[in-house]
Amino acid sequence: MAPNFRTLFPRRERQRTAEETRERVSRSRVSMDEEASFEDVNTELTQLSAVANAFEELSAVMKSKGFNYDLRLEPFCDACSLVSVLFGSLGIAFKFAELEYVSKVNDLAEASGIHATLNNILDFDVRNDSVKTQGSLSRNLRRVRLGLDLIRALFQNFLSLDDCSLKEAASAAYAKTCAPYHTWAIRTAVSAGMCALPTREQLLLRLNETEESAEKQMRRYINASLPIIEYIDKLYTSRNISLDW
Repeated sequence: MAPNFRTLFPRRERQRTAEETRERVSRSRVSMDEEASFEDVNTELTQLSAVANAFEELSAVMKSKGFNYDLRLEPFCDACSLVSVLFGSLGIAFKFAELEYVSKVNDLAEASGIHATLNNILDFDVRNDSVKTQGSLSRNLRRVRLGLDLIRALFQNFLSLDDCSLKEAASAAYAKTCAPYHTWAIRTAVSAGMCALPTREQLLLRLNETEESAEKQMRRYINASLPIIEYIDKLYTSRNISLDW
């Protein structure tokens, strides 16, 4: 019997549903700069461009402040919440990722009123010896980081060859980023779900993108998300916490 996604990833009582998160995304999309051209102002952001914009803003802060900058949790969660819509566009095959990712982002967002920065999260859990404990914020952050990297790797594979199918791109991305940390049951469920992925053309239609516009926005996310992913990794390694979990 195929594993049940909801059983694999039980939701906490205060977790928003994926549908509520999508509504939050639509309400919190990045506003256009007042000095933007009239053409830009009148152009509605697509899901991809909204994600790319948000991570470029975070990346710009990281580049200007350096890796010692204490990244604030609230804007980080705002950017990450936009990515959940991309998981949803992949359909049932990535439902496992959407459920887990949305749950973890929401937990972190709720904690932003107590813990102002990503560093604060790690400091709190280190003091309480709970970094790797199920449900801890440090563990949630680690899982969100894997989700960001999964989308980054999927986009890279998607753009590598014009005839690369979404199934090929997603399978390779999952194997590289998340599979090493998932149980056999989850890996089996993911493998079975890959057959239900949309085609390359269907994905572009769902994202309201052309081949050309999708490539531009995907490359923007790839380049902007990498410094954020590396920053999160450094939060752990600088405290002598391994990344093999």
